[in-house]
Amino acid sequence: MITDAISRRSILRTTLGTATCLGLESGLSPAAAPDTRPAYTGPNVMIIRFGGGVRRRETIDPQHTYSPFLCRELTRRGTLFKDMSIDRFRNINTSHGEGTLHILTGKYDNFRDVNDTFLGERFEAKVPTVFEYLRKAYAVAEHETLIINGEDRTSEEFYSFSNHHLFGANFKSETLSLYRYKVWLLDQQIREGHWNGPQLEKKKAELNKMRSLDYRTRGRTRQHEKLHDFWARWKQHYGSDGFINPRGDRLLTELCLWSMRHLQPRLLMINYNDPDYVHWGNKNHYTRGISIIDQGLKQLVTGIEADPFYRDNTVCVVVPDCGRDNNRLVAVPYQHHFGSKSSHQIWTLIFGPGVPRNKVVDRPVDQISVAATVGHYMNMPTRFAEGPPLTEAIA
Repeated sequence: MITDAISRRSILRTTLGTATCLGLESGLSPAAAPDTRPAYTGPNVMIIRFGGGVRRRETIDPQHTYSPFLCRELTRRGTLFKDMSIDRFRNINTSHGEGTLHILTGKYDNFRDVNDTFLGERFEAKVPTVFEYLRKAYAVAEHETLIINGEDRTSEEFYSFSNHHLFGANFKSETLSLYRYKVWLLDQQIREGHWNGPQLEKKKAELNKMRSLDYRTRGRTRQHEKLHDFWARWKQHYGSDGFINPRGDRLLTELCLWSMRHLQPRLLMINYNDPDYVHWGNKNHYTRGISIIDQGLKQLVTGIEADPFYRDNTVCVVVPDCGRDNNRLVAVPYQHHFGSKSSHQIWTLIFGPGVPRNKVVDRPVDQISVAATVGHYMNMPTRFAEGPPLTEAIA
């Protein structure tokens, strides 16, 4: 009997420990245990995904750029890697979700949509993201690590943590997006009694459906009170109808500026994506999207310089998710799904304290080097990242 009891206790301890490692809720909540992680005192890092896929020609080429602030001003403040590529033109899909996870994990992978849908990008990383590395190494709260995401790419809401057994949901980041605001708002309206009877049940079902998209964390993590306060401020300022707040990538810039004021994230990634509207067939959607991101970059730099928490203590890494095709004969220009060489050709600009200024690096480097470079700045190990740090950007 004693042996059986000991065996049961051993099994229980093993099960609970495994659940904790997997990032799942258990009876022994990690939040209840003493936090032995040191406080984070290093620089803040902002990863700016110059997203939606962009070519070098329309971004860092001074003769053809639609991003003059980036090309003519920001490059003087930091180190520009002109010859960054995605897996040196091998069989890696060049798209937004894949590129985002390459940046966050430092590892290439042939991702598959977990729902097995056509053109689906609901991916799950096998190795940790930089958010997980930071939060496991330091006492950094979930809302102090952020993904700021676009409203029409819901799949990218959920790149905040990996499936790695040593990391997972306990070390994930928070997400800011219009989708997250809609979830918060609907929940608040239900709690405030806006509906009753069949309409209330319909709204509850709608809320459950929206929450079900986050199936890996549902019921296992709780939103921090500061996130509730953040969205309450947003509602007070912009209302609930969606007709006043900015849209597209302008919305992401606004969310980022608000997060700096009200949440003070230590590490965030802002996923710009407007150039991808070129899939509708008009090349002006592409070039206009680049200009909107460039304007956002200027606003973010101004915000950093005006805020004592970020001024002289923030490293920015600007990197595209993928390139774009340069075939002039296709009916719809600037595609990126066909594996052409230019869709693998990107760049990275890094600027901030400790980063050499007005420096251009011509040697070939890889997109997966971003994670280890962030790890260096934040003094955290990124042991599953396969790309080496970008040493030229380290003083």
